[in-house]
Amino acid sequence: MTERIVVVAAALYAGDRLLAARRSAPPVLAGRWELPGGKVEEGESSEAALVRELREELGVEVEVVARIPGEWPLKSPYVLQAWTAHLSPNSPDPKPLQDHDELRWLAPDEVWDVNWLDQDVEAIRSLETLGGAGSRSA
Repeated sequence: MTERIVVVAAALYAGDRLLAARRSAPPVLAGRWELPGGKVEEGESSEAALVRELREELGVEVEVVARIPGEWPLKSPYVLQAWTAHLSPNSPDPKPLQDHDELRWLAPDEVWDVNWLDQDVEAIRSLETLGGAGSRSA
């Protein structure tokens, strides 16, 4: 049996607005929107991976709040886990530095205005169950 590889994603909030990141690569995902994040490296905690990935991809410093219940399959052997997070007080504004060509802060009534990747749809639905995709206290 192949060992699974965890990919972490952040439901990153500024107030009640959720950050969506539009993929620029790979071509099969380009143009679709996601919760930003990336792979957990060997020996790294999920929370540390999320902080590192958001620093690399968006140039931000974040505080991880809580895991969103659930786990969603990606292409084998990858699985997605999502966490709520918010920008650290002295963090710069996010910029699309790697893998993305556009970022959008979505108000609660705009969360479904973008074409999310399928697994992110499931993570956001789980987030809504906890208190709404437009609430960082979820």
